[in-house]
Amino acid sequence: MAEAPAVGVEEEFVLLDTRTGRAVPAAPRILAALPGEPGVVPEFLRFQIETLTGVCRSLGEVRADLTRLRRRVGEAAADAGCLAVATAVAPFGAAPLVTADPRYERLAARFPALVAGAGTCACHVHVGVPSRAAGVRALAGLRPWLGVLLALSANSPFVGGLDSGWASARYPLWSRWPTARPPAAWRDVAEYDAAVAEAIRSDAAPDARGVYFYARLSPRHPTVEVRIADVCLDVGDAVVLAGLVRALVTTALRGEVGPQPSDAALAQSLRAAARHGLDRAGAARLLAHVRPALEAAGDLDVVRRGWCALADRGGGAARQRALRMVSATPAEFTARLATVTRGTDDECLEAAR
Repeated sequence: MAEAPAVGVEEEFVLLDTRTGRAVPAAPRILAALPGEPGVVPEFLRFQIETLTGVCRSLGEVRADLTRLRRRVGEAAADAGCLAVATAVAPFGAAPLVTADPRYERLAARFPALVAGAGTCACHVHVGVPSRAAGVRALAGLRPWLGVLLALSANSPFVGGLDSGWASARYPLWSRWPTARPPAAWRDVAEYDAAVAEAIRSDAAPDARGVYFYARLSPRHPTVEVRIADVCLDVGDAVVLAGLVRALVTTALRGEVGPQPSDAALAQSLRAAARHGLDRAGAARLLAHVRPALEAAGDLDVVRRGWCALADRGGGAARQRALRMVSATPAEFTARLATVTRGTDDECLEAAR
């Protein structure tokens, strides 16, 4: 490929009460306050909000767009009397009110037992592919590294006000959905399409959009969509994630897929990643694997600097635990999380240069 493929990032946030830290159903008010912003959209539950970057060619563009959108949502949330926070599970609980959208209402009616544990927040990375056949090859290249990507992003240690013991409590909650599972080692598009069709036929998903493979061919865009990651607390971590996912796709499209782990080995690596979080050894292996693709895209320095910062200060789960230790109340804790979520202008400007 002559140039690195385009990349886009979707981030989901929880809206938290400024006093109690509990999730509040403020998304309709925030959306009403941002009528001209196409990059802010509703999510499944009313205490969630989602942002969408544009189609980006550089990681500087990704960071600038993510930071701008986080700032806009944060300002609108403040005007609505709440906080927008990048954590993959609402740390002090929530009432699961479903967004007034026919598709979401059908989903809730089909899986009522799962609604109470829904509302987890992810970071989805889209990478452009030249064809669906190329996309299936890219999924094979991504599959062995899904545990490392989850570990890097793990950012949901607290559930119901208590430490869950997981770095990503989102992972076991989200994995209750019938199609939330790793991609298989599909050999071609026909096998992929058969897996999607079977999920719909068996009523495990209402449609292709409701097939929640950890990595999939996007049903709406000419992209591979990686869905395994928690939403990242820090913008810089999301940029690292986007750079690594793009490099993995590029590496696979160049024919460097590597051996496929067994389903059992992959499940074990994902569970370990969700339990323990940041895996420095695994990340070092991943960086070595994709280094040529990072260099070719001009992303190596950005990803390496971002990874070093992440490794030095700890992943999202470790940072949340540290912030909780120095916060006397839920209000102090959620305010600190919201501050990290927003980031700084200096960081955005430096990344965009």
